[in-house]
Amino acid sequence: MAPARSRGAVARKLAAPNKKNSNKSAPQIVHQKKAVPVDNEEILAPWTPSSYTAFKALLSARLCAAVWSNISDCDETFNYWEPTHYLMYGKGFQTWEYSPVYAIRSYTYLWLYALPGLFYSSLLQSNKVLVFYFLRCLLGLCCACCEVYFYRGVCSHFGAHVGRMTLVFLLMAAGMYVSSTAFLPSTFTMYLTMVSFGAWFLHQYEIAILATAVSSLVGWPFVAILGLPLAYDVLVNKRDFALFLKISSFSFVGVMIPLVWLDSYHYGRLVIAPANIVLYNVFSEHGPDLYGIEPWYFYFVNGFLNFNFVFIAAIVAYFVLVLLRFVLNIPRGHHLQPSLWLCLLPMYLWIVVFFTRPHKEERFLFPVYPLFCLAAAVTVDGIQKLFFHVFVIQKIRHYLDSTNWIAVVVAVLCSSLSISRAVGLYRAYHAPMETYLELSRLAADSDLSVQLSNIQTVLCVGKEWYRFPSSFFLPDGWELRFVRSEFKGQLPKPYSQLKNATKIIPENMNDRNLEEPTRYIDIQHCDYLIDSDFSEETEREPRYSHLHEVWEIVSTTPFLDSSRSPRLYRSFYIPFLTEAKCNYVSYNLLKRKEQIKKREPKKFGWRG
Repeated sequence: MAPARSRGAVARKLAAPNKKNSNKSAPQIVHQKKAVPVDNEEILAPWTPSSYTAFKALLSARLCAAVWSNISDCDETFNYWEPTHYLMYGKGFQTWEYSPVYAIRSYTYLWLYALPGLFYSSLLQSNKVLVFYFLRCLLGLCCACCEVYFYRGVCSHFGAHVGRMTLVFLLMAAGMYVSSTAFLPSTFTMYLTMVSFGAWFLHQYEIAILATAVSSLVGWPFVAILGLPLAYDVLVNKRDFALFLKISSFSFVGVMIPLVWLDSYHYGRLVIAPANIVLYNVFSEHGPDLYGIEPWYFYFVNGFLNFNFVFIAAIVAYFVLVLLRFVLNIPRGHHLQPSLWLCLLPMYLWIVVFFTRPHKEERFLFPVYPLFCLAAAVTVDGIQKLFFHVFVIQKIRHYLDSTNWIAVVVAVLCSSLSISRAVGLYRAYHAPMETYLELSRLAADSDLSVQLSNIQTVLCVGKEWYRFPSSFFLPDGWELRFVRSEFKGQLPKPYSQLKNATKIIPENMNDRNLEEPTRYIDIQHCDYLIDSDFSEETEREPRYSHLHEVWEIVSTTPFLDSSRSPRLYRSFYIPFLTEAKCNYVSYNLLKRKEQIKKREPKKFGWRG
């Protein structure tokens, strides 16, 4: 036990006032908010959800997307799901991008998904549909983890209020719902963009540089644009050349060696897939414009549909920062300057580059979707500060006390529109997924003698070829084939059944999107057919469901006819009004009535 005098000395020391503040009274515990001006930094940060709470909310949203979101891009099916199905099961469709002649797609990227799929399939002996949804749920889990890390970085660098608004936009945005579980390199780069920026905001520069390098080399080389402000910050502001050179060299060597080795193994020759992508898209004579060009306003319309007013707020973020600086008379060198400008610059660089390209696709914006959410949160925060400065007379409280209603209104409005958009997408376009799920029931109900006869069941598609979700939905013993339609471009073809199929140069393939007649079979060989009842009929695209003497309807699901539906009601789901105002057609699974002699697939000219 300590001596009494020692204990008393300690007590007197604790009770004595600080010498530096001896003229002040002892501190008091006050259960009241401190009155401070708008930009006082000593105010306690507002409440924000914990990382664990944010993760639970984000994971719930992403798992919903994994189950309910549609495959909206045929590139996702034929350039990623199909070759992955081939790596796992030895069958699948091959596009010209995977021909050894062109080799602009990376098998290394596919193995990132094929390996966990194979593990899950072998462990639980699951059917292919469950493997498909397992991989989607895995994508949702990865996205949620990256979002939480990004959210932590935003809270640390921009403050709690901007952080929680960013979280709300990430959680509820229809664009994040669509992109989060898509099997696309642009989604992969979106994940790593969140990791890179989260690390940057947390001053973990090694992770930020590494994530940018992996995103560019394994995912999509063009996302290197997003790393330019990070490089500026490290090289110019921090002047840490050694760190940048060390991590960049390590990332390049550590990623490029296995990537080039694995891709070269699959293609049977030396292949650097990222370089081939750049050469084709930038330096080839025709490039991606062969696959369609869009008007200048395409991304503005698409951005509003996927993010509604969040997209508008993101676009005007720089304007709001300029206005905030002049209205509040923020001096140069203030902590808001220039870090906010530099952190938002990648989004504007992406806009400048991709908004001006003739060939536009929704997925090209996926990498900057989280930056839209961040920039919109910065805008909302800036508007609240402007409102407080201009309209609040008694400036004795923190600006959030008088302006939180603005954030609540924005969050409720934008979230409601995003939920309406997501529900509308599912209700309008879920028919293909529902129809292909019906195939498993048909296969289970088929006669046992048919299953044991080693005769393939031929499922055909015509004009609905681009809504095929993937071979993961085809039961064992079923094969998909194409019949002629009005589409005049190049369709994919099945991989060769030989062991070295990825190294074989497939016949009848081109990089100019020219129609290849060898892709089609005679409709007489089709046992089942998937078709939609759109009103426009041509010789190549009749309404097969009306040919009652040949086909019988197995199942039918409503599918939105966008050409005969008002833009507002088809873009957002409005209860009662959407059903009343929009027009739907039947999406049909048809079965041939007459019995025809089965033929081996090799007689169709598909093996090689």
